[in-house]
Amino acid sequence: MTYRLGIDVGGTFTDLLLFNETTGGMILTKVPSTPSDQSVGVLNGLKKIAGLAKVDPGEIKLILHGTTVATNAVLEEKGALVGLITTRGFEQILHLARSQTPGPLAGWIIMIKPDPLAPLEHTYGISARMDARGGETAPLDEDEVRATIEKLRRAGIKALTVSLINSYANPSHERRIQEIAQEMYPDLPVTISTDILPEFREYERTLTTVMNSYVRPKMSSYLGGIQTKLREASLNPIVNIVRSDGGVMSLQAASDKPVNTLLSGPSGGVVAASYIGQLAGFGNVLSFDMGGTSTDVAISFDGKPNIVRETRVGYYPVKTPSVDVRSVGAGGGSIAHVPMTGALRVGPQSAGAEPGPACYGIGGAEPTVTDANLVLGHLPPRLLGGEMRLDPEAAKRAVQKIADALNLDLYQAAQGIIDIVNENMFGAIRLVSVQKGFDPRNFALVAFGGAGPLHANALAQLTGSWPVIVPTTPGVFSALGFLHSDIKNEFSQTLIRPLDQVDGTQIRSMLDDLAGHARHWLRSEEIPPDRQHVEYQVDIRYYRQGYEFPIRVEPAAFDSAEGMEKLVNDFKTIHNQHYGFNIDSTIEIVNLRAIGSGAVRKVELGKHPMAGPGASAAVVEKHQIYFQGGFVETLIYDRDRLKAGNILHGPAVIAQADSTTVILPGHQGEVDPYLNMLIRPED
Repeated sequence: MTYRLGIDVGGTFTDLLLFNETTGGMILTKVPSTPSDQSVGVLNGLKKIAGLAKVDPGEIKLILHGTTVATNAVLEEKGALVGLITTRGFEQILHLARSQTPGPLAGWIIMIKPDPLAPLEHTYGISARMDARGGETAPLDEDEVRATIEKLRRAGIKALTVSLINSYANPSHERRIQEIAQEMYPDLPVTISTDILPEFREYERTLTTVMNSYVRPKMSSYLGGIQTKLREASLNPIVNIVRSDGGVMSLQAASDKPVNTLLSGPSGGVVAASYIGQLAGFGNVLSFDMGGTSTDVAISFDGKPNIVRETRVGYYPVKTPSVDVRSVGAGGGSIAHVPMTGALRVGPQSAGAEPGPACYGIGGAEPTVTDANLVLGHLPPRLLGGEMRLDPEAAKRAVQKIADALNLDLYQAAQGIIDIVNENMFGAIRLVSVQKGFDPRNFALVAFGGAGPLHANALAQLTGSWPVIVPTTPGVFSALGFLHSDIKNEFSQTLIRPLDQVDGTQIRSMLDDLAGHARHWLRSEEIPPDRQHVEYQVDIRYYRQGYEFPIRVEPAAFDSAEGMEKLVNDFKTIHNQHYGFNIDSTIEIVNLRAIGSGAVRKVELGKHPMAGPGASAAVVEKHQIYFQGGFVETLIYDRDRLKAGNILHGPAVIAQADSTTVILPGHQGEVDPYLNMLIRPED
């Protein structure tokens, strides 16, 4: 037999899901994350899950790994010292940035702008230059380039970025500088902007390329460490890294372009949520992933995650394809506190895996969301199938600090912590739905992560998103998404022209050329022709508008006038969706894009025969649990004993190895044929 393994490294736990390609069976487990070296936790988890499955680890032929190495390097400011070569006169491009500051209205007053990832003292301009059409206006002086690289190397840089003005129109200067640098210093990582983002907008292109250089040495070291540890364990699986857009890439590609992995972990959950939503009969879903450190929310349409061209990591806007995920510092480990204002706050500070919530008993003493759930009785005192015991008394001592500060009783304080964190997460959901012109009441809510199902019912009350869908393996759900991820890469070209100055034949020709690059790359990844697929997009906007929209197209449609007309109509529909209006103005084409993907065999969840509505066989005990002002007798169910068709009336708590689900009073849960739990109001 052969197996595929999905691995999702989170801030608190590393989740693993093993898929048997012969039988279709799945086994899941969790191990504590090892922040100092994530690969240690990964190998610990691999050994543990192989033991649980009673299989030889050598039978695991493919590992699909979501990682936060690149993200953490940026957020913790622990990347490499980067040198930047740009065009003379543009040395301060990263300092000038954009004239936008964060809200509220006076946000610029308190804004502390971070230093650029490539320091100004390690930024040099050279005389070579191209114009916006790709014509050379100043030739490349190779002696000048060598002298510049030598100065940067002597200054101690660990990675080099080359981002020249207008190189998207003609990359020849950048490629020659890369060749010279690699001749001089073969071990120096060199990233050029046309390999990362061959599109216009100098600031975003330079920033994204610099960020790639900033995280590249750390990512290369991490991936090399994984390979070494696997070899030492006499294992030789193929390891693919999950991309921010939900696809996967080889280890070498991830090492060369780690900027494409900045949302690696969250993307897997969004892919899986889209799949589960479709199984349950809901193509449009909001995904809600609450872990120990943060909560990630995203939106999907017709079974496909919403992909955006720009995301934000900390302060920095990064122009790479990624799922439209918004994160907030709201997780099970989020710390509750009462500042000088006297108003209860929860997060963004987190107890993380070390020292963890007070109830973990490993050094934490501050009140967290997990402690509040334990005090209320929403969380059982044993996690991970009994492997991890929680300390209710320690949780009460921690939450009592909040109760004393607010002059409340213990349970009111715990409920207040839960209410505040739910409001924080509701704000994140509004960013991906209401702010984009979508009503959350038209979407189902797929809840996962270790803590997501605990809060999902209450969150759905705020959003109006019904039903809540809790999958069978919510605690390792992102790992399931990795097993659904296709190999993916994209190729783009900037073409800034009013639509009335370009004809369909030219667009068709350029898209076909980009598709050729995509198929060449797929062949290099050894993807057979029958599993290759290419999608096409055209970015368009109103003439000189600041932002454009990617519109899906088919090249063959441009063989007739109808293709151009459809492009315009699709653009106006999306523009109206986002902004509420259209204008009588020239429409401008900006970028063309071909997205190549190689399909992998998908994990398919089996359909189960429907049993009756009675779920009494799954009841394991009965507790007094606190819900909105008082204790209510509540049934505790074992998720593994529930059958398709069972109906559970709230209040109810459903326990399983990787997560806990809460059904509030006045609501009911129904188990669907795929064993997902669908929660709705009773009425």
